[in-house]
Amino acid sequence: MLLPLLLTFQGLLLHPAASTGASAWAPGPPGAATEDRVSFRLLQASSFANRSWAHSQGSGWVGELQTHGWDPALGTIRFLWPWSQGNFSMQMLENIQNLLRLYFRGFTIEVRAFAQEFQFEYPFELQVSAGCTLRAGKPSGIFFNGAYQGSDLLSLQGNSWQPSPGAGSRAQKVCAVLNRYRDIKEIVLSLLSNTCPQFLAGILAAAQAELGRLVKPEVWLSRGPSPGPGRLLLVCHVSGFHPKPVWVMWMRGEREQRGTRRGDVLPHADGTWYLRVTLDVAAREAAGLSCRVKHSSLGGHDIVIHWGEKELGPRWEVTVIPGSWGRRVRCVGDGWGCQAHGNRSRSIQTRAEKDRC
Repeated sequence: MLLPLLLTFQGLLLHPAASTGASAWAPGPPGAATEDRVSFRLLQASSFANRSWAHSQGSGWVGELQTHGWDPALGTIRFLWPWSQGNFSMQMLENIQNLLRLYFRGFTIEVRAFAQEFQFEYPFELQVSAGCTLRAGKPSGIFFNGAYQGSDLLSLQGNSWQPSPGAGSRAQKVCAVLNRYRDIKEIVLSLLSNTCPQFLAGILAAAQAELGRLVKPEVWLSRGPSPGPGRLLLVCHVSGFHPKPVWVMWMRGEREQRGTRRGDVLPHADGTWYLRVTLDVAAREAAGLSCRVKHSSLGGHDIVIHWGEKELGPRWEVTVIPGSWGRRVRCVGDGWGCQAHGNRSRSIQTRAEKDRC
């Protein structure tokens, strides 16, 4: 039943001429060029509680930035940024939206029909990750991966569906059925190989300012809840940075501390990111420790914050390491009203109270 639904749109989505504006293969923003490779992926999570109730969620991502959502109630695409439409025409976007609406409906019907044969046991969840990549502005690969209950189930390899290693007989049965539908496979390959790279290139061309912007992180230290008698939980906060990739580590001199625990990188409403990195240490061993931050916005420089203890509260010192020159900031007491000294000095406003909220 899914086959006729997809074939309905076969002629609408596989032709490059439907896009407008800039060239489909326009180079990406500075951020994409420095990383050399950027991907667009569609994520799907479908939950089946029983034979009569199912719910699907969908989203679109450029790299680590969510660009699209799916409203299952209305069956419509949510464009999360002004440039999320890329350079596709409104007709093309409407065709894609109609295809997705029919896909989600057909997916639910087909999964229910084959659930017993595929050994899907209620309640269960299926996940799909599919998309394409560009390298230096040119198509460099496609991917389609499916999972059952969070474990790898299958993937599209070349011209056939293949079970994931260790997925067992369930995956073999699913792939055997899918490989019978040659037309569906060809449509999926065309969408991923043709439509997806065009769409991604259009987004990159429209979003150069956003995806390529560099925002320096703000870094501060605080104490977390006491892990036990005689111990401290040192917390390094890194906030407001863009793009998302960042390296943060607790150090003693030049030695990385193995006990460093990294939290999830969380989004701010303005599109920047926040990260919390902790270290559980004996109180007597806290002196001499520092938090080191590396980020593309720092131009090859590192930010290092040194931790120390004083009777009035945390005392810490910031050093920016640029290679040939340095900047040091000393904060005493609770860390409010710190003043930078040395080359390129400026006032620093700390935010130690944030961790107490």
